[in-house]
Amino acid sequence: MPAGKRSRFRRAAILALLTIMALLIGRLTGINNPGTEINSDNRGAIHQQTGSYLSASEAFQEQLQEVMVEGSGTVVKVLPDDTKGSRHQRFIVKIADGQTLLIAHNLDIAPRIPNIARGDSISFRGSYVYNDRGGIVHWTHRDPNGTHPGGWLSHNGRKFQ
Repeated sequence: MPAGKRSRFRRAAILALLTIMALLIGRLTGINNPGTEINSDNRGAIHQQTGSYLSASEAFQEQLQEVMVEGSGTVVKVLPDDTKGSRHQRFIVKIADGQTLLIAHNLDIAPRIPNIARGDSISFRGSYVYNDRGGIVHWTHRDPNGTHPGGWLSHNGRKFQ
């Protein structure tokens, strides 16, 4: 191979190696982990590191995605279970400011909340996903792999996770 081609090949190999190393370091340190935080300002991640959680109202106002929220509200509608893929118990909760949230509780990981009904009080911690209808809260359960902050639902003095 001529010297010029070897030099270009060597530079390309070094660049590829450096790129792979940067990706691995980012993954190990959490900088490049898609499961930790999607928001460009990392506001939700900062709250999670300090042990506090955003409210669903804050997450909605800022149109955040995949940030942990904590709050409480009143069940306004119980929906049929979602049985496509992982099974989810679903219901709509209205929080204090009037915003509504769809709660999607994974039944393949956490126990079903028995006898949940319209008018019941519920507290929650989970991962918030913005939509124009108020948002969705999922990850209301422990993480069996230990890589995602755990969530929960509390109903009638009992915690479901």
